Amino acid sequence: MIADITITEKSFGPKSLYKNLSFSIRDGEKIGVVGRNGVGKSTLLGILAGTDTDFTGDIVWRRGVSIVSSRQEHHGHEDKTVLEYILGDLPEYAVLSHIIETYPETMGENVKKIGEYTEALERFGNLGYYDNEGVILEDLKRVQISETMAHSLLRALSGGQKRLVEVVKIMHSGAHLALVDEPTNHMDYVAKAKFIEWMKSSRAAMLIITHDRDVLAQVDRIIEIKDGEAHIYNGSYDQYLALNAERTSSGMHEYEVVQRQIANLTKQIAYAKSMKPKWSGTADKRNPFVVMETRAKKERDELLKIERPSFWIDKDSVESLGLSAGVRYEKYKSKNIRIHGVKDVEGHSRLLVEVKTLSLGYDIPLFTGIKFELREGERVELRGRNGAGKTTLIRKLLETAGIIPSTAIKSFDGYIDIDNKASIGVYEQEVNHDLFSLTLGQAVEKIYLNRHLPINETKIRQLLADYLFEGSDMGLIVERLSGGQKARLQLIQMLAHNPSLLILDEPTNHLDLPSIEELENALARYKGAIIYVSHDSYFQKAIGGEVVDITRV
Repeated sequence: MIADITITEKSFGPKSLYKNLSFSIRDGEKIGVVGRNGVGKSTLLGILAGTDTDFTGDIVWRRGVSIVSSRQEHHGHEDKTVLEYILGDLPEYAVLSHIIETYPETMGENVKKIGEYTEALERFGNLGYYDNEGVILEDLKRVQISETMAHSLLRALSGGQKRLVEVVKIMHSGAHLALVDEPTNHMDYVAKAKFIEWMKSSRAAMLIITHDRDVLAQVDRIIEIKDGEAHIYNGSYDQYLALNAERTSSGMHEYEVVQRQIANLTKQIAYAKSMKPKWSGTADKRNPFVVMETRAKKERDELLKIERPSFWIDKDSVESLGLSAGVRYEKYKSKNIRIHGVKDVEGHSRLLVEVKTLSLGYDIPLFTGIKFELREGERVELRGRNGAGKTTLIRKLLETAGIIPSTAIKSFDGYIDIDNKASIGVYEQEVNHDLFSLTLGQAVEKIYLNRHLPINETKIRQLLADYLFEGSDMGLIVERLSGGQKARLQLIQMLAHNPSLLILDEPTNHLDLPSIEELENALARYKGAIIYVSHDSYFQKAIGGEVVDITRV
């Protein structure tokens, strides 16, 4: 056993994240951590990594356990080279390197220092650190981080490239436990396959926050953080879905039993109140209706303390539950995002986008010979490795449509033609920086005003509620939003003007499982056209369409 975790209380201001969260981590096991956005998944990793100590509870580690954790943000590290960053984050590397480099000049005949130096040399070798720099460079190359990039500043890398750096760092850590937060966001399909292969073969235990269903399909156990507790599911994603459906169905039944008990007790209280004045007993005897009312109130008060659980079942499992359970689920299911702007109307199959023998790049072409046509109701998936030119093609489409200003992208051959009546909604990998300094409410207002659409405070509040923001979130600064919150703001921006063509660049990044499914369901009903990039095989299967392979020349 690596650790036993019990967190009895963790809060942010008035918001309680955990009330009785408890689980253990065993040697070598791979654990996927899931849960709705905002339930405290990243907070949990911070607690386990030791960066967050403001909680009540106990974490009991096995003696000598080493831990490595990935970062989502790299503030304070971006002026290091990629190689310096990786080496500096390896457990024991900095301490051992310091001893090996400095002790020979200072230890003299100091027996204690000589012993520490000898132990450091041995430990450095056992961890494989002597060859680390060369091996790290090779592994970086395998995930398309060149040696030149490895010696460049971390700030020069894209978000996806930084994810790859984090994976390589963890691969070389030699730690007993790896804490990994959304490792595959922005990874291409080749890099993701390499990560999953390494994850399965590594002897390290891993706690992986992810809503990537391809990753969850390969874990040993799934822990869902829900209602302040850790709900444990042995097995991978398919086992989780089946057991979750079973538990949720039972939970709904138990909740209904409690509600019926409350209703019956309320009737008893009302009856006792009506009968109290009619009691004709002597004064020295207790009125039985007073006793009945007191007892019923006490029982009802205890039942009213039971909070309504969160209920979510995936679409396929709902269909297999049967009619009565399905109806019950529709009544009790957890609130999900309400997608606006995706209209269930018949398209007219008019040609919206035509791409012919296209070659794009900057100083030299990134790709050549790309061609496809897209009509209303059709889907096109752009598939290729990071750096092949998928985002370049998307930006050229937006430039051609007049959505963004002219860029440095050069057309070496071919052309793009877009119907000038097509209304385009865009979901990009990052929120527009023009919104960063605004509050969430101001950002939504600006999104609508920029498109000359009517907006007022009531509509802003309703929109935010439909996308699972709380009323108090209106004043949050966009730059400080979580990844999931930014993703939901992106959806609001994409769908504000009821577009006839959607362009989606990795839309499932940062969304939780229920929100991903809701997005997939909404897009399945959408009668407009869709161009998308996704390395989520479940999403690809749900959306479908023609696959356009983009291969770098």
